Amino acid sequence: MILTKLDISFEFFPPITKLGKKNLLISIDKLIKFNPKFFSITFGACGNKNTFDTVLKIKNKCLYVNIVPHLSCISIKRNELINLLYKYKVSGIKSIVVLRGDKYYNNYIAELHYANELIQFIRDESGNYFELIVGAYPEMHSEAFNFEKDLNNFANKMKVGANKAITQYFYDARAYFNFIECLKKIGFEKPIIPGIMPINNFNKISHFSNICGASIPRWICKKFEAYGDDNKSAIEFSKEIMIKICKNLIEGGAPGLHFYTLNNVEPSIAILHELKNIIY
Repeated sequence: MILTKLDISFEFFPPITKLGKKNLLISIDKLIKFNPKFFSITFGACGNKNTFDTVLKIKNKCLYVNIVPHLSCISIKRNELINLLYKYKVSGIKSIVVLRGDKYYNNYIAELHYANELIQFIRDESGNYFELIVGAYPEMHSEAFNFEKDLNNFANKMKVGANKAITQYFYDARAYFNFIECLKKIGFEKPIIPGIMPINNFNKISHFSNICGASIPRWICKKFEAYGDDNKSAIEFSKEIMIKICKNLIEGGAPGLHFYTLNNVEPSIAILHELKNIIY
């Protein structure tokens, strides 16, 4: 295992199939050598139970890596939250990613409706036991009225008890640095970790970006369009883009890099190999 100069972390979603679960553990093995700060596990398609089960499997495999489950307001009631927080605590989980989640998920039965409410609830129930990590949106949340209100909403999450944040992905490092400067102006300087999404499939990433409000620069779109079915060139171009973005972030003082793997770690590994001289 090699020491890092900044924190590197990775996100996975809970697999449903036996093969998916097997492949996830293989992927975890490949990433251990990069000395990750933590692995985060999203709120899965089968809800909190699937997330909890996945968290325990990875934790039992990686005794020295922090395993961080996502916890969403959606489709969970207060009494279920209390039980889940207790289970995480006795299982040795120390950090949680706190999100509102998709409000259209599974009939939306939430008793808490926003991330700041969930943060307050966790603090009331568990004090400062858990490190709480929230989402940040350098290019503004897709449902926000304007950038200023979105910034204030984020600041409110930090005020009620969040310790740090992970950003939504972006493809222009200036968006991240502008966000950091705006936060400094209103008095917030807690760690904001940039989220990194390698472009494994341009059409899928483009579609998802339209939904979540992440912009892809026009020149990048045109370059991918020009590659057409030339997947090899597209993959190499994606790696070049992400390496440049990561270098800009590191040189600008970002406290870490959080890779959204979509359970495919090879693109992230390829990027980290190219960054080894400045990260390790």
